[in-house]
Amino acid sequence: MSRAVPHTPGRKWHTTAMGIFNKPVTKAAISVPSVQAAVGYAPAGNSRNPIDNFYNYQEGAARQRAMTIATVSRSRDLLASVIGCMPLKMYGEVFDDASGEMEEVPLAPRSWLRQPDPAVTFNFLMAWTLDDLLFYGRAFWYITERTQDGFPSKFQRLPAGSITTLDEQGPVFFHPSKSISFAGNELDYRNVVQFLSPIQGIVYSSEQTITTALKIEQSRYKNAQSSLPSGVLKQTGGEPLSAQELSEIGAAFQEARLTSQTAVLNEFLTYEASTATPDKMLMIESAQYSALDLARLCGVPPYLVGVSTGAYAYTSSEQSRADLYIFGVKPYADCIASTLSMNNVLPRGTYVKFDSDSYLEENYVADNMPGNSRNENTQESLA
Repeated sequence: MSRAVPHTPGRKWHTTAMGIFNKPVTKAAISVPSVQAAVGYAPAGNSRNPIDNFYNYQEGAARQRAMTIATVSRSRDLLASVIGCMPLKMYGEVFDDASGEMEEVPLAPRSWLRQPDPAVTFNFLMAWTLDDLLFYGRAFWYITERTQDGFPSKFQRLPAGSITTLDEQGPVFFHPSKSISFAGNELDYRNVVQFLSPIQGIVYSSEQTITTALKIEQSRYKNAQSSLPSGVLKQTGGEPLSAQELSEIGAAFQEARLTSQTAVLNEFLTYEASTATPDKMLMIESAQYSALDLARLCGVPPYLVGVSTGAYAYTSSEQSRADLYIFGVKPYADCIASTLSMNNVLPRGTYVKFDSDSYLEENYVADNMPGNSRNENTQESLA
């Protein structure tokens, strides 16, 4: 049943529902239709919108150098794999008279919550947002469309490596910037959602650690290409031999070693075995220590990136994945959720959270399936 509203000048006829259909709905749970795209960049010599020119998107030379290290690459992928599988959920709060505390109430999500950027998947967007936070300590989403109530409805990630903030040089960022430049074009800061990590970006905080790891890898690569002799023939007396004669003696000695179990030398020649061993040539201990240092840097439990800590402790798969979330992912997940809950993104009194329970519950179910025994993994075996 419905009733007509009397016509008044400047207004159109419409009807309103009555009865059981006239129920109040929380405004925060509604995503009203989008009406216009966000406008807010000032071209500085380029007529084309830089946001749509993906050729301008650069991750930065410092990040690329760090990602050539296996431990950093693996740590980044582990963190990204976790945050990419946790959905965002929307909540509000009401006061509970019985308990005297604020109670969390689930709300219907706004339309963008499942896919903030229509062009890419939720998994992709969240993984690369964490990537920016990990390496640079901040991330940026550009608002490409708003709803009629003025809140964002569509976003697009801008790589932190392509962003310059003229009012904050870093490496520690104390406040959202109001002077943002992307590919030589100034952006309207009101149309940019800025994520500021509680953890300083690793390309700024531990440049020496990354450089050391790169030098160790360069040395290992050089040693792997060189073929060191198993020993050295040395002349200790007699008439000095020419280079040709020394070469012939060496070739004859090598052939004798391959065809006979006994080598024969005169009183003027001695053989010294080489002390170079594979572990020394490939600098295994140095590489292990460097990997351990990088695991600390990225906030990932060392045994998850194949580094043994020397401690003999039982660790189940459930516990190892929980450690990855608590010590590695959670600070970045809280940063993203808190930023998306601010009043420039969501209506006041509402907020979003990552559903970490689903991730941890899946781990629990997997570890307690028939045939799976817990506490059978050690840190050494996981490494």
